[in-house]
Amino acid sequence: MSFAKEGPYTYTSAMMSTKIGYARCSTHRQDLSAQKQALENLGVSPDRIYTDHGLTGTQRLRPGLDQALAAVRAGDTLVVPKLDRMARSVPDARAIADQLEKKGVKLALGASVYDPTDPMGKMFFNILATFAEFEADLMRMRTREGMAMARAKGKLRGKQPKLSNRQSRTLRRMYDTGEYSISDLAEVFSVSRPTIYRTLKRQPDAT
Repeated sequence: MSFAKEGPYTYTSAMMSTKIGYARCSTHRQDLSAQKQALENLGVSPDRIYTDHGLTGTQRLRPGLDQALAAVRAGDTLVVPKLDRMARSVPDARAIADQLEKKGVKLALGASVYDPTDPMGKMFFNILATFAEFEADLMRMRTREGMAMARAKGKLRGKQPKLSNRQSRTLRRMYDTGEYSISDLAEVFSVSRPTIYRTLKRQPDAT
């Protein structure tokens, strides 16, 4: 089979190869621990795991993935927990698979090793890539629909000012006295200097 589970015993040539792992999460709020642990369970050394944090699979500019692709050599295996961690579109998945094939590098999706020379394996890989792209498109569609509904209900109003109207008026009065610098006001109201400038621009002169 083109996607075969790795057994407990391997040939000597396979033992000479190296497993390089790659993990990715789309937002900074997500944790990579589970993916890293899964890669370690698949035999990837912790110091050979490359990651991208806060980058979606549709972004081709992924430093961690580029480092992983640069680290693999002929005979090595690139291991990813799932295909959608590596790519979220069919063209991107195929481009990466072709790049690995040219370098003589195997691709393992979890415990299943992809064989690009086998017609069934290639077909299965394309099916997985299609599903990954479909899931990404579906997620974007649901996000757009959710935002549209929130706007219709008045729950999505954009970025709100950091200071209330009362605080803004107080800030304006303090600034107009000439006794407080922009830095002083930023410290008093616990906001940044740009916020002070924006507030003063919105708030008319108190005098």
